[in-house]
Amino acid sequence: MNPIFVTQPYLPPLEEFIPYLEKIWESKTLTNRGPMHQRLEKELCDHLGVEHISLFANGTLALVTALQALRITGEVITTPYSFVATAHSLLWNGLAPVFADIDPVTLNLDPKKIEAAITPKTTAIVPVHCYGTPCDIDAIQKIADNYNLKVIYDAAHAFGVKRNGQSILKAGDLSILSFHATKVFNTFEGGAIISPDAKTKQRIDQLKNFGFVDEVTVVAPGINGKMSEVNAAFGLLQLQHIERAMTRRAEIDAMYRARLSQVPGLRLLEQPMPGNTSNHSYFPVLVGPDFSVTRDELYELLKDQSIHGRRYFYPLISEFPMYRHLPSAQPGLMPIAQGISREVLCLPIYPALTDEEVNRIADTVCYASTLQRKAAA
Repeated sequence: MNPIFVTQPYLPPLEEFIPYLEKIWESKTLTNRGPMHQRLEKELCDHLGVEHISLFANGTLALVTALQALRITGEVITTPYSFVATAHSLLWNGLAPVFADIDPVTLNLDPKKIEAAITPKTTAIVPVHCYGTPCDIDAIQKIADNYNLKVIYDAAHAFGVKRNGQSILKAGDLSILSFHATKVFNTFEGGAIISPDAKTKQRIDQLKNFGFVDEVTVVAPGINGKMSEVNAAFGLLQLQHIERAMTRRAEIDAMYRARLSQVPGLRLLEQPMPGNTSNHSYFPVLVGPDFSVTRDELYELLKDQSIHGRRYFYPLISEFPMYRHLPSAQPGLMPIAQGISREVLCLPIYPALTDEEVNRIADTVCYASTLQRKAAA
């Protein structure tokens, strides 16, 4: 029985990748904004419906640089329900994370909780489009405008997501993508910042290349965040297959919903409203107290069948040692996030997953839902 993981990268046929490698060798340019890099930036702009994108070696460096680019200081309000890179990027910039609770339906930052967390030291908000579900961008922008705050969206999960026909990546001051191998679109390792204008992109491009403007001029203490030509080439190849991959993800999502939507004690996240799109980057289920076994028992039961789900995100960022001392991280201040963190389990979803495997996963979950009732009968 082959193991099944939460996600696996889509790998196009190797023979399709070889011509890209040959072009890199012919150009003798391996990095530093070479031909593949420039081409990928253009093609991603066209595909995503944005005007300015800066490629990075990974999404974390993109987050760190975005905060530098906007000269963020003091306190930044963010979510505890995310991957640790969201908050780590704040610490790397000497900023103070302030955690606020999440909405119980979208699992994104609750705008009402954001406003309550603002202090005179607050300069920015870093929300996350969790699992690719768009934040309430209108409410967040209204708060930001009222208090003169910057908004940087961690859109690591939101590749290709649209709201009212427009790319969600246009929201806020900047948006950050991750192209890690586990993402819907990947470059093995990689990331990007979406900018609203050419001037901002120019500053970001300088910061990711040590602050260089030209061969002899350095204008800022930048970092080495450049994407290599090999990573860019893989991204170009992936982009050719992205629509097929998205279609397959949607099919798997629909199969899970057909099998699991009526299982007592399980809650599935709501589907996008008409006019909005999802990239089906994850398939989380919430294992509530009325389910026959606990979330962790279901996790272990699946693992026994070589199905490796993921408790994503558990623990909360605010529960890790470097954050738990913060006033905003104290127990009881984020009851929704804490409750969701103890119920969530992401099931496998990726294009190579077969119908047979999806049904085997669903069968195991359905079987788990009968265990307690059989024991009690």
